[in-house]
Amino acid sequence: MGRHDTLNHSPTPHRRPMPPVLTAAQNRFLRGQAHGLKALIQVGGKGVTPALLAELDAVLERHELVKVKVGAEDREARDAMIAEIAAQTGAALVQRIGHTATLYRPARERPQIVLPRS
Repeated sequence: MGRHDTLNHSPTPHRRPMPPVLTAAQNRFLRGQAHGLKALIQVGGKGVTPALLAELDAVLERHELVKVKVGAEDREARDAMIAEIAAQTGAALVQRIGHTATLYRPARERPQIVLPRS
């Protein structure tokens, strides 16, 4: 088995959903919905782990709109972690303010948030 053979394995056992593509109006709507939310997930010193991704996947399925607090001090490291989290969970990045990112992914079973059409 070569070095490149192990790179194609996903850390999650199921296929990642594609992130939803949001219009400007939908993004604005979701930012308004997220305004009063508290961060439900915190990324600590261990960074983005499979356990963190599994927990976030479950929280996104329940809540659809979630704030994640990333503890990295370096802005580039925070941006990289946020991008990785969004890609790994199939969530859209609604906004990022400082250490906090807001992610949206409609629930697979029973979506609760109804987005405006445009």
